[in-house]
Amino acid sequence: MHAKLDRCCQLVDTCFDAVLSPMGQSPVELGMRYAVSGGKRLRAFLVLESAALYDINPLQSVWSATAIEAMHAYSLVHDDLPCMDDDDLRRGQPTVHKKWDEATAVLVGDALQTLSFELLARSETSESSDVRLNLIAAMARAAGAQGMVLGQAQDIAAETTKTPLDLFAITELQANKTGALIEWAAIAGPMLVGADQTPLARYAQAIGLAFQIQDDILDVIGDTDKTGKAVGKDQDAGKATFVSLLGLEGAQKRASALVDDACAALSPFGARAETLQDIARFVISRET
Repeated sequence: MHAKLDRCCQLVDTCFDAVLSPMGQSPVELGMRYAVSGGKRLRAFLVLESAALYDINPLQSVWSATAIEAMHAYSLVHDDLPCMDDDDLRRGQPTVHKKWDEATAVLVGDALQTLSFELLARSETSESSDVRLNLIAAMARAAGAQGMVLGQAQDIAAETTKTPLDLFAITELQANKTGALIEWAAIAGPMLVGADQTPLARYAQAIGLAFQIQDDILDVIGDTDKTGKAVGKDQDAGKATFVSLLGLEGAQKRASALVDDACAALSPFGARAETLQDIARFVISRET
């Protein structure tokens, strides 16, 4: 899997270079390059691997993969702002608003969000305008007020009102905040060919929740040098997490059960889905 992941990173980096290099050297453009550098490229990898199930050339699916990475990078830039999670460190480097300033960070995020839609609108993404439109509409839902933005708003509301979240509420919140973009990445493959999205949607819903549970676990037992961001913030703030609600061992067991659910959802694809199964296992074994 690691060789494939390295190849994914190379493809996405090359695509970003192709679209960002001609833009110039303004603080916003430099900030965009800075924000998309590094990272696990998990969402991009899900796009490429879901597309591979349908024999889609990675030189085509990389445009959708790069689009989801642009959208994800925008979300991180805004999430790190003082008015949101107020983080100084991301991927082991100063956050965009720390390296430049808050106004630049807002604009960098805005530019990356619109870049995502621009990439999906390109003919390289698909020869079919209907497919491109479906990808764009699904991305808008996943990233907007029915998905990621809703989840962020729910998170802020819980902190502002000091209302303790129960397990149902935190599961719903994270399905929106983290899971919606992960689900889009996994169903991009079937969307590109008009195939049934159900198995990969079930798979993504399971690993999206497992991913967040592992994030909560790393906030308790992780190392800043490995995670590339501050740890212990949720506990210090008294924030409800899967670990605070289930306990460390309970959260680990829940994440493991979700990985089993994800792998079971891939049964229609047989051995062709082996890498996607490996991704599910990686989600709860990662240290970053």
